[in-house]
Amino acid sequence: MRQLVFLLAAVFPFALHADEAAIRKAFSERYGKVAVKSVTATAVPGIYEVYADGNILYTDEAGDHLLMGPLVETRSRINLTQQRLEALKAVKFDSLPLDQAIRIVKGKGERRIAVFSDPDCPFCQRLEKELAGMDNLTIYVFLLPLPELHPQAVGIAGNVWCAEDRAGAWQAYMLEGRKPESGKMCASPIDAIAALAGELGISGTPAIILPNGRRLEGAIPAASLETLLDGP
Repeated sequence: MRQLVFLLAAVFPFALHADEAAIRKAFSERYGKVAVKSVTATAVPGIYEVYADGNILYTDEAGDHLLMGPLVETRSRINLTQQRLEALKAVKFDSLPLDQAIRIVKGKGERRIAVFSDPDCPFCQRLEKELAGMDNLTIYVFLLPLPELHPQAVGIAGNVWCAEDRAGAWQAYMLEGRKPESGKMCASPIDAIAALAGELGISGTPAIILPNGRRLEGAIPAASLETLLDGP
């Protein structure tokens, strides 16, 4: 994908003057599988932001030309596309169904994060090792097995949820490789979490939600998480 750089005078988009319906129509006809969530004018005359499938693309007011790549403000060298993506992907922490998550409390548990995690995802296991060294933290683990990548993950996740000590079963598997006891049957929120992940545009694991709504992806080092959690 070719990266294009534009001059930009401001980070926030202006009112939409183009025919939003025309842009949506063009995308629907030419990229039928792309789900357009929003169309917003940028500070660059004639260029419009299209937010679709968790990504930002740029187009003209008729939707006839497509630009892909980051929009950069050259004076500050700020990646405005990344800023917009963080804002668009933000999640209100208290709107999450925390009763559907495994709650792990470390120390006083005053700080909070939510993690969408697949038990057989190697990056999720790496993240768990990073989290193991942190203190004063409450972790809400939303079980998001991805069977197309890890065929056994759904069964493992179900067994973890049905364990008497969910937090203990999760950590034993993720940190030590000890499989949870199988055979116990119970109602699990795994399908509901998959639907929630779809609504939030989460397609990979691990995905971390911070209290301020910011979303992170991947096995973030503990030191970086400490900075983000203790920062403004």
